[in-house]
Amino acid sequence: MSLPDPRKTEVTHLLCRTALYGLIASVALVSACTVRPLYSSAPLSAGSQVGAAAELGSISVKPVNTRYAQQVRNNLIFALGQGAGEPASPAYSLDLGVTELVESAATVQVSTDDDEPTAGTVTLTANYVLTDAKTGTTIATGRRSIASSFDRPRQEFASYRAQIDAENRAARELADLLRLSIAQNLVKHGKTVAG
Repeated sequence: MSLPDPRKTEVTHLLCRTALYGLIASVALVSACTVRPLYSSAPLSAGSQVGAAAELGSISVKPVNTRYAQQVRNNLIFALGQGAGEPASPAYSLDLGVTELVESAATVQVSTDDDEPTAGTVTLTANYVLTDAKTGTTIATGRRSIASSFDRPRQEFASYRAQIDAENRAARELADLLRLSIAQNLVKHGKTVAG
């Protein structure tokens, strides 16, 4: 039988201590995280007395003037108010500007007379300004974009309908993206007010 090597046991103990200290340090770092779910009942901003859903529901979205912008606005009002519509006495006002870019993404060329579709892309871009309804001060500004692809057949009405459907899809996705962005802006605004 041989005796254990004292140098190997010291190295083993040192590695075990290092792993234990690393585990303790990582647990301490994770416990310092301040991640909160968006759908919680906790307020988004520091001075608010209402929960996140009620604070987002207190945002009034100003009217827009195009069909695709109206789609974004309608979906955003539904998402912010969780189906309740616009608030009677809003705490915040949102000025929304939506632009559209329609591009041909690909053209399929064939030698037959079959209706071979080409592809298109609709890109909706929203610029927004969130202001406090009482004071009129700007809380946040932002810009978000969503692209939606569609097939463009040779038949005119089918091509038009496909583009409208792509606009509607992009409007729904853009409204969801705007809702999350606005919630983040309200959290940041709450930290600057409190800090």
